[in-house]
Amino acid sequence: MSQPPFPSPRLRRAMLAYRALWLLGMPLILGYLLWRARRDRLYAAHVAQRFGLHRRRTAPHVWVHAVSLGELRSAVPLIRALLARGEHVVTTHFTPAGLREARNLFGPEIERGTLSACYVPFDDARAFRRFFRAFRPKYGLVMEIEFWPGMIMASRRFGVPLLLCNGQYPTRTFERDRTRHPLRAELVRGFAGVMVKSDMQAARFRKLGQDNVAITGEMRFEQAIPPHQTDAAAPVRRWLGAGGRPVITIASAIEGEDALYARTIADTLAAHDAAGTARPFFVYVPRAPERFDTVAGILTEAGLHLARRSAALDAHLAPVTGKAPQADVLLGDSMGEMYFYLAMADRVIVGGGFHPKGAHNVIEPLALRKPVLVGPHIWTIEYPAQEAIDAGVLRSLDDGDALTRALAPGAEWTVPQDRIERFFAAHAGAVEKTLTALPGLLRAAKE
Repeated sequence: MSQPPFPSPRLRRAMLAYRALWLLGMPLILGYLLWRARRDRLYAAHVAQRFGLHRRRTAPHVWVHAVSLGELRSAVPLIRALLARGEHVVTTHFTPAGLREARNLFGPEIERGTLSACYVPFDDARAFRRFFRAFRPKYGLVMEIEFWPGMIMASRRFGVPLLLCNGQYPTRTFERDRTRHPLRAELVRGFAGVMVKSDMQAARFRKLGQDNVAITGEMRFEQAIPPHQTDAAAPVRRWLGAGGRPVITIASAIEGEDALYARTIADTLAAHDAAGTARPFFVYVPRAPERFDTVAGILTEAGLHLARRSAALDAHLAPVTGKAPQADVLLGDSMGEMYFYLAMADRVIVGGGFHPKGAHNVIEPLALRKPVLVGPHIWTIEYPAQEAIDAGVLRSLDDGDALTRALAPGAEWTVPQDRIERFFAAHAGAVEKTLTALPGLLRAAKE
């Protein structure tokens, strides 16, 4: 059955209202950026980029939109593959974290002029028209699940094929859009094509009317692991006096989980003291940098002795003094060093899963061959969480009490290394699959 025309009259009317809201709300949006700049000055920098203003480049670019840090990290293997093919690439980001990481990772390419990293334009057709004139994108790749109405409509209007890449449609979002937000669901058909992580995700996009679909897997399986971070982990662990103690890293903890984790840490330490077993050492990594001080206060109020990475270690992850602090917890108050914190661990608890907002990336700890625990809310990472559970390399726990039991004396959970190796081997190759799928999707979009 043929699809109705896109966009529908209803979506056209909605877009008129959307554009008016952007125009009327611009003072509030700029005020929000200034407010966020109180904690991170980069929010208020390069404002012209938010309006699509750039000097014009001579070469057409491949455009990769990675809204924030996590999306950029998943895109890095693909970006490097595009650069290796001789493409010029422009990456766009909404948050300073994503922009800063792109500059850190691709400094030489930026210097040579083969890559540009900048803020994404405000979601308005005029801003995107300026951006398109500057970079002349061959096509755009939007990472994960970013449905920006203005971006989608402007790309169609100005002839830039826009594809969803490494895409997913989490269950809750899919059901909500399908039943209560039909205009957002209709935007799926605005993409020139979509490249998704699994068969289940492909079925969801097709159900909403997007027929140009390819199953390409998950690119996070191919993220490069920085050796300087993993090499630094063991010496720091020994320096902190945790060489002979079990180490548990709580990674990407989100607001709303801190009290549970602080209580769990305190109860776990007390249980091991009572049993006469070695006290675990905890590494606690909040997801958002603006929460570092708040989290430090919560952990201290729980009676935990705290060392902060920013005070204890220098820029090269070496101790700043010979004598280590007496601590139960190392607070990971830095950005871009997750593999260091994960490499210190014997087991990893991935944050977000004990909050309805949902769990974060479990692939990074599995890449270091660490057993992973997560809460019950895994709807955000359905792929590959369910596959990892089925493979026996990930455990999903029902609640905080179950987490406390999982960390109790005698409850250690280990996973054979070859089991994780097989799991990774079964899910490899997403970058090559993406590059292979692109020509066919672009041809189909023109037909």
